[in-house]
Amino acid sequence: MSETTPQAQTSASEMPQQTRGQERVTPQQAPAPQRSRAPEPTGWTGWVFFASMMMIMVGSFQAIMGLTAIFDDGWYIPTSNGLLVNVDYTAWGWTHLVLGAVAVAAGFGLLAGQMWARIVGVAMALVSAVVNLAFMAAYPFWSLVVITLDVVVIYAIAMHGKEMKDATA
Repeated sequence: MSETTPQAQTSASEMPQQTRGQERVTPQQAPAPQRSRAPEPTGWTGWVFFASMMMIMVGSFQAIMGLTAIFDDGWYIPTSNGLLVNVDYTAWGWTHLVLGAVAVAAGFGLLAGQMWARIVGVAMALVSAVVNLAFMAAYPFWSLVVITLDVVVIYAIAMHGKEMKDATA
């Protein structure tokens, strides 16, 4: 009959429940830790790409609207109620021109996966939506289109903007 050591004679009921069925692993036997890889980009990178293209497109349209208002005051004809905010069209034109330029820059930054562009992109889309709400009386259909695109851009950037950085790395 073989001899058993005192450790081997310990019954299963005397062992702590967390260690039952587990072997002791010495430091030499421990497996090497796995290096964590960056998560694979999902289909949402397409939405972020879409958002960056929308920022570039909407920014370009904002700039065109701004230039039109600056150079031709008679182009936009408000309804009998007038604008929500009582400002001349030249001021609105400069506002749209500046918003457009910043939105285009943020769109290109989003393509590169830059965090500053995500922040600026969401902020600019929000400001663009508010400005177009005030511009609604002058050109209602166009303002609704721009506001709708701004909402889509905000969602794509806020929810999945980091994936673009992972895809470009």
